Amino acid sequence: MPMELRYLTYVALLTGLAWVPYILNEIMVRGVVDAVGYPENPKPLAPWARRMKAAHYNGIENLAVFATLVLTAHALGISNHAIAVAAMVYFWARVVHLLAYTFAVPWLRTLAFVVGFGSQLCIACHILCV
Repeated sequence: MPMELRYLTYVALLTGLAWVPYILNEIMVRGVVDAVGYPENPKPLAPWARRMKAAHYNGIENLAVFATLVLTAHALGISNHAIAVAAMVYFWARVVHLLAYTFAVPWLRTLAFVVGFGSQLCIACHILCV
């Protein structure tokens, strides 16, 4: 498997599992009935859980772009060291972004987002420059 597809899988797993901690917080704070229902005035989540939920949504939005770029490169037969490294950097940038957002580290969160965006641009440039 090309490295960029492996890291796409890692990003998908990270994004697919990022909801678990904040949902557990929701169950602890609101109880199972309210967590799975639609309460009128739900109790607020812990601040870290609200931030993690926002980071998760951001990860979902960016996964669509990243996956499209990686799969386009793969479909076109473009697989090189730069794309592989960009995919790896993107994954680690998303890990850092999720943690920095959850634990309220503002500059690191923004830096991680920019690095991830730069990784996407790198892959896009390799696709468009063929």
